[in-house]
Amino acid sequence: MTEAPAYFVHESAYVDQPSTIGAGTKIWHFSHILGNTHIGANCTLGQNVVVGPDVRVGDNCKIQNNVSLYKGVELADGVFCGPSCVFTNVLTPRAEVERKDEFGATPVGRGATIGANATVVCGHSIGEYAMIAAGAVVTKDVPPHALVAGVPARRVGWVSRSGERLTANMRCPRTGEYYEEDTVTGGLKVKGI
Repeated sequence: MTEAPAYFVHESAYVDQPSTIGAGTKIWHFSHILGNTHIGANCTLGQNVVVGPDVRVGDNCKIQNNVSLYKGVELADGVFCGPSCVFTNVLTPRAEVERKDEFGATPVGRGATIGANATVVCGHSIGEYAMIAAGAVVTKDVPPHALVAGVPARRVGWVSRSGERLTANMRCPRTGEYYEEDTVTGGLKVKGI
């Protein structure tokens, strides 16, 4: 008797091998996981999601409908990708010019949120717990805890680990944590409670 997998894949979805999928993960309608892809535990991939090849998704990620994660994209644990957000894979695409060797790395830090219909141009990193507003176009690195919006995306504030916008006192209204500038990353870090 074959043991049932510890994850769920809808009957309309495809998972190419070799791939690994963590326990508790759910992959919904019409999604496609390409080979050499790792998806962590307790993730949810909505309808029409494409991941891979050669992509790593951490644990506890939520990838909403109509998102494609191409080679070069790497999601740390706890990343939220809003519906129809876009990750590019080359800077100057042309249909008649092969550029698969030019795919840019796009690491997304732990707990980051990418809003609906946002675009992240390849070769830029998203810091941990950063928040990309819906419809924003990211054209440069985003530091940890930054809230960015607009076209091109610019920092308009700071957010806590729980996603609350920080005011001048740099205290999270939900958790009471205080934040301070991190001179190494150009973003913020938790100072204490």
